[in-house]
Amino acid sequence: MKQLGRIAALGVLAAGGLAVASPNDFRLYHLGNPTVGGAAYNPSANANFRIFARELGAALTSINLMSPSTLGHNGFSVSGELSVVNFKATQFLMPTESAFSGPMLVPSLHVRKGLPFSFELGARAGWLDKSKMGVATVEGKWAINEGFSYLPDVGIRAHVSRLFNTRDFDLVATGLDLGVGKRFAFAGMMSLAPYLGWNLVWVGAFSNTVDFNPGRSYQDSVRTPTAQLQDTGVYNDVSLGSNSHNRFYLGVRFVAGVFQMGVEISYSALGQIHDDGTGADRSVPSLLVVNSMLGVDF
Repeated sequence: MKQLGRIAALGVLAAGGLAVASPNDFRLYHLGNPTVGGAAYNPSANANFRIFARELGAALTSINLMSPSTLGHNGFSVSGELSVVNFKATQFLMPTESAFSGPMLVPSLHVRKGLPFSFELGARAGWLDKSKMGVATVEGKWAINEGFSYLPDVGIRAHVSRLFNTRDFDLVATGLDLGVGKRFAFAGMMSLAPYLGWNLVWVGAFSNTVDFNPGRSYQDSVRTPTAQLQDTGVYNDVSLGSNSHNRFYLGVRFVAGVFQMGVEISYSALGQIHDDGTGADRSVPSLLVVNSMLGVDF
């Protein structure tokens, strides 16, 4: 019984350790309080939240790692992937638990299934390095043209991604992209498939109630029934329809039998937003992401 008690105690300690915030977990209070007169009030707080949402949404959607052609109606693919996200933002716009020092790594597992009539479905599950957050993506692709000897492959892809296990907010990103590529066979079972494309991405986000005085003591927080509601606020929602950007990508896949490797460079031009708090237009830093993969097709 004592041994069981020790095991149970270790389990409780381990669970407690998991509850401690990781360095790259996000804490929105770093973006400033949008409530006039509140603690840490910042007239640009809502604009900061919108910039943060656009940057993070771009990071989560900056990956294809597949050519425009499909797997064929019997095809199936499983691959491990890694995204290296090079944020230009400081901690002020990348509100991590600890001071952010990039790049951010996003390893993921990607599964794809070919369907008849040049359609394909896929799903990707990823994890943000040094955090407890994960991202899930579902996607569908239709190859308008593929497999012709003298014509390029052309495909249209739709995708939806959502960030999970966040503390103060929810974020969803969706998009449509158009890809063009060509597969070149050599040495029997080997092929090389360069491709490029353009992706239009929409990002939506909304915050929960954020505590902008997290350092308050327990005594201060229970002093009155409404004490915990002081110095709290909610950012304006970021709607999908009003928060879009363009992404461009270039990649190549190498296939040898059932094995495959790939590398891809993605560039997101994030444009500008209007800061209602100051009346100024603010540029959003562009985002460069390098993706790589290793997997099997069969």
